[in-house]
Amino acid sequence: MLLEICANSLESALNAQRAGADRIEICAELGVGGISPSPGTLISLKEQLDIPIHVLLRPRSGHFVYSELEFEVIKADVRACSAMGLDGIVTGLLNPDFSVDLERTRTLIDLAGPMHFTFHRAFDWVRDPLLALGQLEDLGVATVLTSGGRARAEEGLENLALWQGRTSMAIMAGGGVNAENVQRFAAIGLQAVHASATRYSPGPDLSGKIPMEAPVQGPGNRVATSDLELVAQLAKAVKIT
Repeated sequence: MLLEICANSLESALNAQRAGADRIEICAELGVGGISPSPGTLISLKEQLDIPIHVLLRPRSGHFVYSELEFEVIKADVRACSAMGLDGIVTGLLNPDFSVDLERTRTLIDLAGPMHFTFHRAFDWVRDPLLALGQLEDLGVATVLTSGGRARAEEGLENLALWQGRTSMAIMAGGGVNAENVQRFAAIGLQAVHASATRYSPGPDLSGKIPMEAPVQGPGNRVATSDLELVAQLAKAVKIT
């Protein structure tokens, strides 16, 4: 069974390689489900890693219905990954009705060329998983990362087994996968699992320091965007000071 580690840094990726992972999915900000990593991270990984590097392409946190501008960013990231000679990309695009955005996904697959293409856990939001599986297979997707439509992959075992039986794509279980339950995924015929295997390390004492995080991240159907009017008001105020 292939083990993919979701690594959030160069250190995490090197630890994954040393510990025997077969490949990594590199991202940033695991706390929001992962977003696209920095160019510097990718350059460092390419220089120091021997195992395959798959790159999460998600321009922001929140939902998976992207604007035209956001889609332009994803396309640019695909081209950059291809130019760097990376091994795979991981992304997922949905329509507002929670069907797969087939047109844009096809565009990204064409841009990716020979790179391995994984459709990520946006799949767990699709309204008709069996229909979506057939569509993604027809497009040429290689792997679907999913928790079986449940909060944790262990709770989605029945769906994972069903879906793997309906497609030649690799169904890769992700979401709460650990050493205690990984054999349950092998037992239903899956060939790949995905886990972050993270542990929090202590940092400096921040007692008395003001927080740098937003007070409220907000639900996944809300996307924070710099507002034109608010920026204009602020810019105007700055210029008259």
